[in-house]
Amino acid sequence: MKYVFGPVKSRRLGVSLGIDIIPYKLCSFNCVYCECGATTHLTTEVKEYIPADSIIRELDSVLSKSPELDVVTFSGSGEPTLNSGIGRIINHLKTDYPQYKIAVLTNSTTMHIAEVRRSIIHADLIVPSLDAVSDEVFNRIMKPAPGVNSSDVIEGLVSLRREFKGEICLEIFIIEGVNDTTAELKLLKEASEKISPDEIHLNSLDRPGTEKWVKPVSSERMQEIKKFFEPLPVKIIGKAVVPVTLSAYNSILENTLILNLTAEAVSAEEIAEKLGERVVDIIRAAERLAEIGEAGIIPGDNPGIYRILK
Repeated sequence: MKYVFGPVKSRRLGVSLGIDIIPYKLCSFNCVYCECGATTHLTTEVKEYIPADSIIRELDSVLSKSPELDVVTFSGSGEPTLNSGIGRIINHLKTDYPQYKIAVLTNSTTMHIAEVRRSIIHADLIVPSLDAVSDEVFNRIMKPAPGVNSSDVIEGLVSLRREFKGEICLEIFIIEGVNDTTAELKLLKEASEKISPDEIHLNSLDRPGTEKWVKPVSSERMQEIKKFFEPLPVKIIGKAVVPVTLSAYNSILENTLILNLTAEAVSAEEIAEKLGERVVDIIRAAERLAEIGEAGIIPGDNPGIYRILK
């Protein structure tokens, strides 16, 4: 499927059916820690990048079978709230599949826009991120689109907290030596107090990020940071547990990919279109094949270009 993926075992949400409603790597940030790779379309423009009808059709094909899920989650390889159709998709889920909770993972850059906040108001859980407050650290970690700044992000989240009646879990991604200084943590704690989320989720690198210099933070350091944020409600997000069903899906996708790779270079976008899969899933499958010597990444080219190794 092109827009719906999983179910996968989420570190904090349980069994989650994912919805990817933005073209691959279209985002308002180019975060150094992003596991999906570098942003290729950096923008703050909100529009219907992928038609809501196409996404709803895929959702219907899955949810009409009543799978056992804990949540349906808007996430994926870009910023979901940049798609202006998100509100219509949420309303469809609430009307036709009310038994499922809805979560929205957002980088918070659109939360200062009242129309965007209204579009996600009927979700059950929103997980916005805030990784830095000072301009220097904010720009170093997020590499934002022009015009994006931490002040607007924080004010947008304050407005979201005032209007949204569901649960808000504020995610803070820790990069040792960058946003874990006493000065930056103090600013983050002050902003968190202002936003007043139900919980603060401290996160660190689990999969390789865009920039190789970003490394996982030790559990001891995470505990120190957790204590710094107390008495605010804060917890550390543990490592992901990959279920057997997802491993089986990955194996099928890798086998399919081998059949569709040739000795000539082919892009992940071309393969994804041919197979009706997400670009990010094709890239991850190709990278796993490269690790075991079944596929190769063309040296000097975009890392999304692959060929089969003969």
